[in-house]
Amino acid sequence: MTETSPAESGTGIADTGSRDRTRISPFAPLHRPVLLTFVVFIIASAGMHFATYVDYVGADNDDVMRLVQVRDLLSGQGWFDLTQYRLGLEGGTLMHWSRLIDLPIANLVMLFSLFMGPVMAEASALFVWPLLTTLPIFYALALGGNVLAGQPGRLIALALAFLFVLGGNRFQPGSIDHHNVQLGLIATIAACLMLPGRPPLAHAIAGGAAALAIAIGAETTPHILVAALIVAIQWLWIGRDMKAAASVFALAMAAALSAVFFLTVPPARYGEVACDALSTGFYSLGVIGAGSFFLAVSATSERYFAWRLTALGLAGTVTLGAALLIAPQCLGNPLATLDPLLVSMWLSSVTEAQSVFAQAITEPWSLAGFYLVPVLAMMLCVRRICQRRDVQAYGVLLALLAVSWAIALVQVRGAVFANLLSAIPMAALVAEMRVRANADQKNLRKGLMFAGTALAAVPFVWALSGALLSMAVNTVTGEEVGSLPVLEENACTGAAALRALAAEPAGVVASPSNMGAHILRFTAHRVLSAPYHRNQGGMLTELHAAMAVPKDAVKFLRGAGVTLVAFCKTDPQVASITRVAPDGLYAQLGQGRIPAWLEPVPGTQALPLQLYRVKP
Repeated sequence: MTETSPAESGTGIADTGSRDRTRISPFAPLHRPVLLTFVVFIIASAGMHFATYVDYVGADNDDVMRLVQVRDLLSGQGWFDLTQYRLGLEGGTLMHWSRLIDLPIANLVMLFSLFMGPVMAEASALFVWPLLTTLPIFYALALGGNVLAGQPGRLIALALAFLFVLGGNRFQPGSIDHHNVQLGLIATIAACLMLPGRPPLAHAIAGGAAALAIAIGAETTPHILVAALIVAIQWLWIGRDMKAAASVFALAMAAALSAVFFLTVPPARYGEVACDALSTGFYSLGVIGAGSFFLAVSATSERYFAWRLTALGLAGTVTLGAALLIAPQCLGNPLATLDPLLVSMWLSSVTEAQSVFAQAITEPWSLAGFYLVPVLAMMLCVRRICQRRDVQAYGVLLALLAVSWAIALVQVRGAVFANLLSAIPMAALVAEMRVRANADQKNLRKGLMFAGTALAAVPFVWALSGALLSMAVNTVTGEEVGSLPVLEENACTGAAALRALAAEPAGVVASPSNMGAHILRFTAHRVLSAPYHRNQGGMLTELHAAMAVPKDAVKFLRGAGVTLVAFCKTDPQVASITRVAPDGLYAQLGQGRIPAWLEPVPGTQALPLQLYRVKP
């Protein structure tokens, strides 16, 4: 005997014909508008990039370090060897980044190398890759808008997606870190789980995307957990009609996770558990969770609700028990074990790692751009669910928006996921306001509502408004008026600034952590410090030396084999260290007091980046 539950039905803007076509071929109506949007985005991005050109690598440290990792791979470093031998203390630092991102970038570099010089090939690859990562976002958001509001929703969601990728920095030329791929995967999962009728193929795609997201970075693990819960709860409620979709989601996730695990994790590390990268911990839990859920679906989909609830409870218990047994340390914050000195002198100053409370204190005008649109989107989802309109789609969006927004409260980096997913429900609302305005074109209020809703759906509008408001308040109060951020080359990290350092014999460099990745890019030296949590030893050694009085600082530096000190007075970390340790090495160098054990490199004392050789 089978127990079924009533299927949700929506009465949104899209008509029945549109919904039927979506079930038959959801991608068919998307290709032309998506490709047109993609072409326009390429043109706009190229114009913006070359109009303010500084470098072909993104401004983020992670973009530079990714390039260093790709270069090492192309130079012959092993596929399974993720050690950055020129970072940290002797022996190097084992990085936690996935080769899945290195591979396409390296392939593009090799492709362009067939008919370009090395620098142009690298620059071309770094130009193309971030642009390509926008395609999944365009398709996913357009598909989601189409589900909720038919053709108008599809086009408006595309417009919001265009503004999202154009206004952010993760999809601009040179941005080769993994966050753009993660955003595309989460958008894909959301769009697939929204589709009416719960097609098995869409759920298989969502399961594969979930596995890739886990493999690429641990940041999206909460999103994947929520996506799995969405599938599980729908199966629990619906039963037999959800059997195929739930089964293929679990199988696809387990199969894809197995594939990427054995393709990217070396056999020597199969027994290791890491909480910040794909390892036996995430792999075993993912396979155990997906496998136990598949067994529950296979055994009880034809049975009563109570049977399904019991089976799902057992699957959850098995997965939780495995987590407590295999990787209990991964149930908390992976950065919880970070040394307190690194927290105070490094992590607390990383913008994307700030909580909403810290952000409210330092930059209150930025809160609306980060947090407001997702709140509006979640309120809309709740309203539509209460109205029984597209309950499945809005429920999926609400769950994924809620977890993204919750992460953003702890670390502002989560806001980008929340703002991305907000585009889908907000596109449906804008489409509805457009229909109302067009139906009564003489009604000024409806026209203004449509225009206001369209503007309110764009996070960049709120961010720009906050920045302008801050500048206006400063003007009125007589405080120093800031300006909108502009792209400019750092005085100590550009190719020209590091030319003198590159000319020195290869050795070990002590410098502020923000300079580390750039030194690796432009020189043959090993650097003691770069802003990566797995390099705690190198970062702590550099901080202790920088804060210690010169007679003690030399002990730290010589103990680590440092041969050169690169001092940049304008570096933010140098300023922080100088305030905390006014008698320390960096403070002394800032005042022009050079200890006897340091030898200035000729010609660098008048430059922004001052170099000193550590005497034997």
